[in-house]
Amino acid sequence: MAEKRLSLSVPLDGVGLREHPEICQEAERLGYTDAWSYEVDAIDAFTPLAVIGLHTNLRLGTAIANVYTRGPATLAETAAGVAEVAPGRFNLGIGSGSQPIVELWNSGKFRKPATRVREMALFLRRAFAGERVVFEGETFRVDGFRMSKPPSQPIPIHIAALREGMLRVAGEVGDGAIINWLSAEDVKKSVGVVREAARAAGRNPDEVEITARLMVCIDPLTPEVGQLQRRHLNAYLNVPVYKEFHRWLGRERLLAAMWSAWESGDRKGALAAVPDVVVQDLFVAGTAAERNAHVKRYLEAGVDTAFLQFISFDPDPAVRRERVLQAMREMSPKAAGL
Repeated sequence: MAEKRLSLSVPLDGVGLREHPEICQEAERLGYTDAWSYEVDAIDAFTPLAVIGLHTNLRLGTAIANVYTRGPATLAETAAGVAEVAPGRFNLGIGSGSQPIVELWNSGKFRKPATRVREMALFLRRAFAGERVVFEGETFRVDGFRMSKPPSQPIPIHIAALREGMLRVAGEVGDGAIINWLSAEDVKKSVGVVREAARAAGRNPDEVEITARLMVCIDPLTPEVGQLQRRHLNAYLNVPVYKEFHRWLGRERLLAAMWSAWESGDRKGALAAVPDVVVQDLFVAGTAAERNAHVKRYLEAGVDTAFLQFISFDPDPAVRRERVLQAMREMSPKAAGL
């Protein structure tokens, strides 16, 4: 297997931002190479990386910063700030997010997402180079923006992608493609689209990094935890972009009953209709050895860098914290033999 990277998905559940430097220093000693953040409904994607970047030598990345909820110039400036904290170590992962985040929470319009992401990547490259940017796109325009303090070193741009259109954008204009909520076997289909798009664009397809956020359930697998996993899947797989993604992956037959129950308002029925095989495919779970073996299957299928998103459903924050730290140690590159 070619050199692979294991990353923490940050912030860690149950761990305050002030504690992240010490814990990430331990993670670095355990062989983790990266820390990649996320933002949904808690902390933004950039602040944790600034905190971690000051106290470690980990590579940093956003997975993802939303291209609708920040204006082009603001996104460039925020990225430049973290890049100054960690020169040569910061990667900007961008994506379109989903309709609820953009429209219901941020009063935007979820319009032409693939075009928006492509245009943002093109704008950002010019802005980071210190150009005076005049940009007229289909989804936004910029007139005369120039960074007075452009980044001292290049900022690689990674693109979050689900279906074919966005995967092609990642292959054509991205330094990397960020994938999530898919099985190890699904990785091959997604990677194939990225590589072919890069080749068609005259690029070296092997130079496009494939990163993936893996959902790692770190609780003992009881029937109650199984139900909570299904509830988590319901919350994602009924969002339109993820629903269409799993149709594209070929799960229509497996998930049709869940989607039908959800659309009719039958939440209990939707929960019961999630097949065991879908839970097992989309969550990394089980003993530490079983989880490590599952992560290796993703790496063997074509993932270059895996972000481990440790998930505990325990209601006690102290228990969740302890399980997260234990999982970080049990699933480290040193423990997994990577």
